[in-house]
Amino acid sequence: MAEKEPLVALNGSQISFIGHDYKDIPDFLAHRYGHFARRLDLSFNQLRSLAGLRPFAELEELVVDNNLLGNDLRLPRLVNLHTLTLNKNQLTDIEGLLEHLADVTPSLQYLSLLGNEACPNQLVSPDKDEDDYQRYRYFVLHKLPHLKFLDSRKVTRREVTEARTRGAFMKVVKPKTEGAPHETGFESRPLPYTPLPRGSREPQNHKGVFAKCRYVYYGKHSEGNRFIRNDQL
Repeated sequence: MAEKEPLVALNGSQISFIGHDYKDIPDFLAHRYGHFARRLDLSFNQLRSLAGLRPFAELEELVVDNNLLGNDLRLPRLVNLHTLTLNKNQLTDIEGLLEHLADVTPSLQYLSLLGNEACPNQLVSPDKDEDDYQRYRYFVLHKLPHLKFLDSRKVTRREVTEARTRGAFMKVVKPKTEGAPHETGFESRPLPYTPLPRGSREPQNHKGVFAKCRYVYYGKHSEGNRFIRNDQL
């Protein structure tokens, strides 16, 4: 008995294949719908690759939210694709992704990356703020200057101008985290040196030294006396 194919929602040229936990795009989907599909929704699967998109040459909208796509994401050349949403995946390398999209999706106008580490918004990264997110927008628009919408906001003229002049320098870089002293066991390791003489390291052996100083300070060069005349004393 042949295995039953998963349910596919079809509405004209719009194809929805949602919530089936597939790691790759199934062959039957491309063979049956690839030649006429204009919109494809593959959300809520477990996709790690989009290699099966090659037969969808006429695709205009692609939704792949809530999958497992990472920095090795590669799309075939889709000259008609104007909308791409990659929300809630595992993308961290924003520069590599944008350079790839600029090469294979020349008509792209709407892009959404919310829910990825590559998109520094406070929903994913509580340590990020609105300034980080705005710099990210400038950098994206520098790489993809034809975008009309980015994430949930329309691209403004001011953003386009700013991206053109300074976008190349707006990449948000996450500094490498180094363990704090208490995290690395710094306090538990003995120091290789001590500021005290060897015989004075223990509290019970502490010694003080008292002596007379042979120098006497008369204050004739002090700052306080520079501007006081004798008749003012």
